Amino acid sequence: MKVQHGITQYAPPSYAIVTEGTFDGVHIGHRKILSSLVTAAQQAKQIDPCAESVVITFWPHPRLVLFPEQQDLKLLSTFAEKTEALATIGIDRLVVLPFDKTFSNLTPEEYVQQILIAGLNTRQLIIGYDHRFGKNRTGDFNFLKNNEKRFGFTVEEIPRQDVEQVGVSSTKIRHALLQGEIATANRYLAAPYSLSGKVVRGNQLGRALGFPTANLYISETYKLIPKDGIYAVRVHLHQKVYNGMLYIGVRSTIGNQLERSIEVNIFDFEGDLYDKFLKIELIAYLRGEEKFDSLETMKQQLYRDRENALRALHKTTIS
Repeated sequence: MKVQHGITQYAPPSYAIVTEGTFDGVHIGHRKILSSLVTAAQQAKQIDPCAESVVITFWPHPRLVLFPEQQDLKLLSTFAEKTEALATIGIDRLVVLPFDKTFSNLTPEEYVQQILIAGLNTRQLIIGYDHRFGKNRTGDFNFLKNNEKRFGFTVEEIPRQDVEQVGVSSTKIRHALLQGEIATANRYLAAPYSLSGKVVRGNQLGRALGFPTANLYISETYKLIPKDGIYAVRVHLHQKVYNGMLYIGVRSTIGNQLERSIEVNIFDFEGDLYDKFLKIELIAYLRGEEKFDSLETMKQQLYRDRENALRALHKTTIS
């Protein structure tokens, strides 16, 4: 998949089948639209071998620009994670449009002329049933459909029932993650929810207990961190995958008012992880955070957590 930032420095495809949106999480509702895009592009390639499926997305997320005072927006995917997910679907080209106040003031007409026509040579546009665009979100399917001949491309709207029948939205997934409902979130995402970041130094308490942990630093502050507790996880490191268990919480057993941390114990692994980049897939929620009366009690619980994590991971593998 080709990734281009902006449109001014790139030659447009000769024949572009386009969709657009933020696609946070690239969940199964999004995939309904994206699969239609890929299918349409495959059909178009029989006419023009240079035809491309094109996804337009916006970065930063529009809400982060338009409502900076709202600090509560947490996203399901970083830009890198969204790009990776789109690539696995078979998209030919991802166009990332920088979203700022100037861009947000483009009228629907200006957006179509500058982006879809001049910038991408759009021949077919596929959108979701509730898609809005342009200043104050005044552009919609009816505007596009009424101007098909003038614009020189056809417009297809994915019907409401086709998207809603999967019963999913980014908001529902965020809610599930904050409730520890990992199985639900993963089902909606069609993939395990993941956290990615660099390993930094911690207090090494886990090592003293016989469960060394890698402390994960996630630089993207907008990334949604799920409910505090213990999770069964799979850890990706250097193209290898390991089983493990993840802790998210404030380490209430060892102190008060500590910062929230994300720590992973990787099973059957030895080696230096500092400054390494890990991708952690959350497979199952095991339990909530607990405050133990002693480190020994905590250690015994960690042994039970490890056994529960292995059972959950084995069950997921063979199901």
